[in-house]
Amino acid sequence: MSTEENKALVRRFFMEGPSKGDLVAADDLLASNFTLHIPLPSRPGISGMNDVITACRAAFEHLNVTVEDMVAEGDMVAARFTARGIHKGLFMGLPPTDKSITMTGIEIFRMEKGKIAELWGEANLLGIMSQLGILPPLGERQV
Repeated sequence: MSTEENKALVRRFFMEGPSKGDLVAADDLLASNFTLHIPLPSRPGISGMNDVITACRAAFEHLNVTVEDMVAEGDMVAARFTARGIHKGLFMGLPPTDKSITMTGIEIFRMEKGKIAELWGEANLLGIMSQLGILPPLGERQV
């Protein structure tokens, strides 16, 4: 596949999976040997990705993920994204706060035979914890 086709596949993944919660469509985009590398506890493979999507959509009402930038080379695509939603469900043990959140992150995808074979993800969880009141606002000194 071309780099533009790979980028289109990643855009579709963000739109169908995290933004719409369509696990069937998301599954269609993932290779059977899909591997997920994220700093959160998750099951391996496609089921782990489905768990992450389901948990995020349950925690954040109106979750929408916007791809801000993409860079592709060969079988790799890097995407910088912004996720927005309203904290309406349990998130990392924190009960709902009804607060709006904006989270940024970067994910790197490796393609194989027209599907996503691997995903490495890093998200600004510290920023979310600050927005939800778990941590003091970033940049403010505590005395």
